[in-house]
Order: sequence, then structure tokens, then C-alpha cells
Amino acid sequence: MKIQLLCFGIASDLIGGSSIEIEAPENTSIENFKKIVVKQFPKITSVSSYAIAVNEEYANDSLVLKENDVVAIIPPVSGG
Repeated sequence: MKIQLLCFGIASDLIGGSSIEIEAPENTSIENFKKIVVKQFPKITSVSSYAIAVNEEYANDSLVLKENDVVAIIPPVSGG
């Protein structure tokens, strides 16, 4: 199934774009989707922690993705 991956901040630099389509098996959880992303883009492991949102709502690792979901990687933001 096709999943749209949106990347913000440093994540877009590490992955090489702000929007990428990723192919994932049916019934893929967020936990497994993260593993797919790391396998395709190993540089993402340099971000120690990040939030995941699915269709503009924060999601936990157990959420199962559906065809055409939009997953966002949101790294920590600092500044003033």
C-alpha cells in the first residue's frame, strides 16, 4: 500500500525531501513503518526522538496504517 511520508525540520534534510511516497505491506503498524523508513533512510537514526502524526493527528506505535495515509515525522523543535 502507498503511504505519503512528510518530513519536517532536520528529518527532511536526512531523508532528502519533505514529501516521499513509501510502499508498505497491508496492516503495517507505525512501529513497523518506522523500521521501513530506517531501512530506506538510515540517516534518520541520527534524530534521537521524534513525534509521528497520521492524517494530522499524533499517533502511537500500535496504530495500523491504511492505504493513502499521510504520516509526518516531527522532530523536536528548539529556539526562542
